[in-house]
Amino acid sequence: MLNQWIIIHLRYLVGFAFIPSGLIKLMGERFTAIPADNPVGYFFEALYQSGFYWNFLGLVQVIAGILLITQRYATLGALMFFAILTNIWIITLSLSFSGTWIITSLMMIAVLILLVWDHHKLLPLINRSSAYEFPEPSRIWMNAGVIYSICFTGLCLLGNISKNSYANWGSAALILLVLVTFGLSNYRAYQSRKLVSNA
Repeated sequence: MLNQWIIIHLRYLVGFAFIPSGLIKLMGERFTAIPADNPVGYFFEALYQSGFYWNFLGLVQVIAGILLITQRYATLGALMFFAILTNIWIITLSLSFSGTWIITSLMMIAVLILLVWDHHKLLPLINRSSAYEFPEPSRIWMNAGVIYSICFTGLCLLGNISKNSYANWGSAALILLVLVTFGLSNYRAYQSRKLVSNA
């Protein structure tokens, strides 16, 4: 039970990592302010100048993040995340990003943990005779994932518009909804575990 709880929250955490950077690209904005005379800045500027490809990268990152957060489609999200993150990780290593390679390496370890957790769903793709039954995440975590996806996307979008009182109130309401959802989902999961252990 604790292992599943850790995996569920690891999916939330890893999924959240992709949404802000993906939305920036999807909206056609620059990802970094590093000047183009730096190899890292030159690389990002070239990607930014590619136009639609820049938006496509952002769209795929947002989709992968949301799929991970939903829990129901987390395996597909983890596979997408692994494909995208492998490229990002190699880029951070090859361009000698200062410190960023540590973050991307930790993210790589996290997504590998998620794939190992879901190995029973992936084995039938390789070996047709290995059909495993696997427990679906409960409705609590799926509902929480949908709420987190909407709130986090809204927070990222509100952060990109000019700060006014409506944006501030909207951000505060979304943050409150995230905190309430986190508290209620974990409390209900704890209560369910308690009921099962007492039975």
